[in-house]
Amino acid sequence: MSAGARLGALVLALTALVTGAVPVASARTQARPAYRIPDTAVLDGARLQRTKIRLDHGDPQLRRAVETLRTRADRWLGQGPWTVVDKPRPAPSGDVHDYLSQAPYWWPSKTPTSDNPWGCPYVQRDGERNPEVDSGTDRQDVEKTFDSAYDLSLAWYYTGERRYAEKAGQVLRTWFLDPATRMNPNLNHAQFIPCKYDGRAIGIIDFSQSYTSVLDALALLETGAPGWTTKDRTGMTRWNTAFRDWLGTSDFGKQEAAAGNNHGTFYDLLLAGLAYATGDRELARRTVLDARAKRIVPQIASDGRQPQELTRTRSWHYSAFTLVAHARLAAVGRHVGVDLWAYRGPEGQSLFKAVDYLLPAATGASAWPHPELEFDRYAATDVVHAAADAGDRRARKAVPSLEEPPGGDLWALRPAAEQLDSIAG
Repeated sequence: MSAGARLGALVLALTALVTGAVPVASARTQARPAYRIPDTAVLDGARLQRTKIRLDHGDPQLRRAVETLRTRADRWLGQGPWTVVDKPRPAPSGDVHDYLSQAPYWWPSKTPTSDNPWGCPYVQRDGERNPEVDSGTDRQDVEKTFDSAYDLSLAWYYTGERRYAEKAGQVLRTWFLDPATRMNPNLNHAQFIPCKYDGRAIGIIDFSQSYTSVLDALALLETGAPGWTTKDRTGMTRWNTAFRDWLGTSDFGKQEAAAGNNHGTFYDLLLAGLAYATGDRELARRTVLDARAKRIVPQIASDGRQPQELTRTRSWHYSAFTLVAHARLAAVGRHVGVDLWAYRGPEGQSLFKAVDYLLPAATGASAWPHPELEFDRYAATDVVHAAADAGDRRARKAVPSLEEPPGGDLWALRPAAEQLDSIAG
């Protein structure tokens, strides 16, 4: 290659890094069609595109992160797909296509029989997790579906390896689209208690915690993933539209929307994400705008404390967990012209202050001064990253001192807050 050609290639690469534009004169980019900007609901699609271009031009830090992502994605290749029709007993509706999850601390008081298959009545044993929650319902399978679809779609987007896209497509079709195995687009039987409640509004959090990651996985696949067809895309849009409408009009949806704690914030995230992904940008915008006075003001104190979460035995977990919902909702807001990070309540309440309140414990500078049964410092890593990216100077300064989550820090590849620690119940 001549000196002039090398200079031209360098200019194209630098232009791509700065502007996000696609290099047009490179044989390498011609072989990688996924330079399209994904229309993600939470993730910043233009940022993903720039990251991909940096990766393809040899950024060593990103290559290390991709190897971590590849390891995660490889684990899913031999698993699944999962489906709601595989549970041993259907939901109370009798329809095996209805999603079913169960209240974790309720137990049968009698030995199950053919006349009383659940062993009712159920009694509460607070803090004791009934193993039926994991083995007799769809709860674990839906988590695997969501997590695998996200990891696999990201792995395909960054590596271009067909096997990741094909596996993600198989997982999504099986759970949502194939007539024999698809889930009905409702959560009428989430968090049910046998012989007591056929379902509960709080069960919506089974989806509101992480379904927006599936929406982003779909957007990634739609940039040109092999095997992901127009029929698949149309089918998922229909499913998501029906689910969005159920969420907005059902009694359970209305109850969860009225919740004043993290359930309400996660509900807003799910509704706004679905609205954006299905083309109702006005509903997405209105939901994010309303969250300022409806969520930030009552949930965050003027000094950044989250009083409702600090009363919990897992106060650290729930303080970070609730901020995941706020940070992801703020990310949806960015797409519809609403800056939640810039909002200040009448007493100075803000997302920045809420994150800053976590910084001493998140960086290891001091102990968390509230009740916590199982302190994991890394639980706050993603929300600190999110605040830093949004312009919080204290958070930016704290980033080098954050604890890396188990399995590695993937923020560079998927810069959107996630729940990094787990909790039973």
